[in-house]
Amino acid sequence: MGLMAILSLAVALAMAPVELVLGGVTVSAEVADDQRERAKGLMGRAQLPPNHGMLFVYPDEKVRSFWMKNTTLPLSIAFIDVTGRVVHIADLEPLNTTPVSSEVPAMYALEMTRGWFQAHGVVIGQPISGLPVPAR
Repeated sequence: MGLMAILSLAVALAMAPVELVLGGVTVSAEVADDQRERAKGLMGRAQLPPNHGMLFVYPDEKVRSFWMKNTTLPLSIAFIDVTGRVVHIADLEPLNTTPVSSEVPAMYALEMTRGWFQAHGVVIGQPISGLPVPAR
């Protein structure tokens, strides 16, 4: 396999969604694990498929803040700690630039269509399986 083929495969694997299990449902989540991907997030998206979201992965655990600049989708966000447990859930307002805080340290954040967490019984303290190990 040539270098270009290896690089193409590496890019495809890096962009491949992860399968997370929470609320008894398997979720397909795109991974944003570098500064550029995290800054873009779901900006410019018109919709999300059912049970699909974006997982933001950080190299460390600390209080995180999100806003909805250039994002028209109504979303909910679950902040997740280093042990893989939900520590805070909040609704995000489209196009609102007021930061929404995790309130406690988090290593991950999962954005889903607004109301998804409530509809699937996801609560504070609930574990999520399938989370990738952050690069350090």
